[in-house]
Order: sequence, then C-alpha cells, then structure tokens
Amino acid sequence: MLLRCGLLIIALLITDKALALDCGAANKPCKITDGEYNIVVPPKWQGGPAVIYLHGFGGSGAKVVRNKGFVNGFLDRGYALIAPTALPWFENKPTDWAVRDGWLNFPRNDVWFLSAVLADAVTRANIDPDQVLLAGTSRGGSMVWEMACLAPDFARAYAPAAGGFWLPMTEDCLGPVDLLHTHGFADKVVPLEGRTIESQQFGKFTQADIWAGLRLWRRENGCVDAAAGHEIADGQWRKIWNCEAGSLALILHKGGHGRPKGWTISVLDWFEGLDK
Repeated sequence: MLLRCGLLIIALLITDKALALDCGAANKPCKITDGEYNIVVPPKWQGGPAVIYLHGFGGSGAKVVRNKGFVNGFLDRGYALIAPTALPWFENKPTDWAVRDGWLNFPRNDVWFLSAVLADAVTRANIDPDQVLLAGTSRGGSMVWEMACLAPDFARAYAPAAGGFWLPMTEDCLGPVDLLHTHGFADKVVPLEGRTIESQQFGKFTQADIWAGLRLWRRENGCVDAAAGHEIADGQWRKIWNCEAGSLALILHKGGHGRPKGWTISVLDWFEGLDK
C-alpha cells in the first residue's frame, strides 16, 4: 500500500494534458536501471489504468507490443499496456524471469525491477498506480504468482495464465490478493499437476502442482475451501471462492498451453468488477 500511495503522489504532480511519450514503441523501449520496457497508450491519453503484461520464456516486451490484436484489446478498454523485458537467464540463453525454482543465479531481482518499471511508468505516462493489473503467460504467469506472493501491494490485482509456482514452493506469502488464474486443461508444457524438467548442465527443475498453489492462495485469502460459484460457458469452466480478504477465481479452458480466446475480455471484466 505504501508503494502505491507514493506512486500516486508522483502521478498527481503530472499535468492533465495529453501525453506524448518519448519511448515505448517496439523499436524504442523505455530504458531504466537494470532493464527496459515497452508501453502503448490509448489515443489522447492523459493517464489512467494500466495492464503490466509479462511475456513467456524467450520473449520480449517488443514482441508483445508488436501483437496489435492483443494490444488493442487493452487500448480499446482505456488501458495502457506496459510490457517489460526479462533478461537472459544465463550467458547466451533465452530471456527468463527470476522465478524461485531452485536456480539461484538469475542476473536480476525481478521484484525490484518490476517495481522500478511501474515507478517509471507512473512518472513518464501518468499511470494510476491504484489501477494496475499484473498479468502474464507461461513463465510470465509464474512471475505474476511470485509478485503476488512477495509484493502483494504492487498491483491492484493479478491475472496469471498457464504458469504457477515452481519447487521448492513457498509455504507463506506476504498478504492476501485478488487473483484470477487461467489454465488449459490439456496443457502439456505446464501441466496442472506439474512436471520435472531435467538438464545435464543445470540439474532438475520442477513446476509445482497448480492445485497446490491454489490451496496456498485460499489459505492466504482466508477462502472457504469449497468454491462458492461454478460457471460453464463457451468451453470454459470457472470457479469462484468466497474469501475473507482479496478474492480468488480460476478459469479452466479446453485448450493447451497459452491463453484462451476471449481471455483479455474475461480478465478485464473481472478486474473492473472487483470494486463494485
């Protein structure tokens, strides 16, 4: 809460004129200490809510903002889209987020990095820090779970897809959150029950059971174990739990690894309904 309040004070110091960003396009990322991010804002943008979206393994913020169909799904709803870029997880290796998975040599603390991204975007683009949704897919989804656990006040809510905790899985997070997790029933890359990935050079890494992760979130949020709501529509199954603090929802879809059709609409509808 202190982080968001401090960022809000910064935002209030910015004028109410339409903003012309000097960086953020795919070929011109915004540079900050320890990294970079891309940002796209709606036309005539003066400030407002934002979605910070974390790419998957080997991706980049530039690739995210080049996907015009994906980007426009947020812009059309009045959201800025912020797409940070992960660093290579090892020399000459693909980009990856510093998720706790037993590998201790990541080049950057991404909890700190994402906090710096948000602080810069508040100053540069008049982002409302009280209306930020952190989302991501695959390994980016795992980083969303990490942020929700280690920095619950970072964002208003969290919407990971196709990624969760890794082993050794945390047993305690720092506070309740609003979280909507989306997962493919037939996902073989990140199966619901988890899987172990072996490397001769780096050893074994194990994706945690998604159901075990959801049990942790039910405990953190003080949720009743049995879901209070069940919805089935358009090839998707949704569970909603009643919680003492925060909220928890799950969308399962019949596809594999990735986001289902209509994911952006579902996530933003959920996000906008949190304060009603």
